[in-house]
Amino acid sequence: MSKKDNCNSCEKFKTMIGGQALIEGILMRGPEKDAIVCRTKEGMNLEVSNRRIPAANSPLRWPLIRGVYNFFDAQITGVKALMHSADLSPEEDDLTQEPSKFEKWLEAKLGNERFQKFLVSMAVLVGLGLSILLFFLLPMVVGGFFDRWVHSNIGINLIEGLIRMIIFMAYMILISRMKEMKRLFSYHGAEHKTIRCYEARLPLTVENVRVQTRLHPRCGTSFLLVVMILSILVFSVASSILLSLVPGLEAMRGGFAYRLIMIVFKLLLLPLVVSISYEMNRWVGRNDNWLTRIVTAPGLWMQHFTTNEPDDDMIEVAIAAVNAVLPEKEGSDEW
Repeated sequence: MSKKDNCNSCEKFKTMIGGQALIEGILMRGPEKDAIVCRTKEGMNLEVSNRRIPAANSPLRWPLIRGVYNFFDAQITGVKALMHSADLSPEEDDLTQEPSKFEKWLEAKLGNERFQKFLVSMAVLVGLGLSILLFFLLPMVVGGFFDRWVHSNIGINLIEGLIRMIIFMAYMILISRMKEMKRLFSYHGAEHKTIRCYEARLPLTVENVRVQTRLHPRCGTSFLLVVMILSILVFSVASSILLSLVPGLEAMRGGFAYRLIMIVFKLLLLPLVVSISYEMNRWVGRNDNWLTRIVTAPGLWMQHFTTNEPDDDMIEVAIAAVNAVLPEKEGSDEW
């Protein structure tokens, strides 16, 4: 890693502000507000909304529970923002495609607002479903065929984990080479650079942001990678406990019923994996030591594929997004 990428030395504090790249824009989420900033033909479009945050005594803020809640909240907010940025995209002005009869029927039956909620819900469900299918179900199915020769439960889970990591890295590397994704990943880089500049307590100017690294340890890519790695440990321990509690399962090893039971069992453990990963992400976000650097190193490496260097126009969008979500009370966004 270059000296430029080793930016811990310039970090003065750690903020909870974070974002997501959009089509020609950025979604930025602060402790109190969300901001969507997109560059259109007319200039920069900014929309700010207040966040719906659970009450201080709400169970949704309890450890482990808050991980699942925040994960789904981020997915829903992200999909809404992405759809909004698509509507604002300059290319959309040239599209004349009429809505399908089914879309017209749904909108007539549900109303415009409920129709939009339906579209967001379907997008989230389809996105999560495809992710589970590709990164979890497929490795489990492939890994299950090895139980005829590998009788160690830990060994099977390591094989599944290896397949999962290969698929995940191949997927990230392949989409990073797609022409359509390069600008999106450049906005991703602009988001990271601006957060780095803010955490260095430097004025948010294009010049100051430009020299920052585009790698950030508290990134969604890093979070997903932690989920992938942690799932190996959780699945190994939990499935070993299940086999010890239900000895009859061991006799079924190699059969279809055994594979199906283990696949369903592991899928049911995914919320726990997400929750533990979220707590680890919070811990990494608040600490900087040799252990956190080891934990974040794989995610930082992956960001070489999921972020690109932005141009100045993209940096201006990111600066506007960060400024829009800064808390009224200085320091209240600190982890």
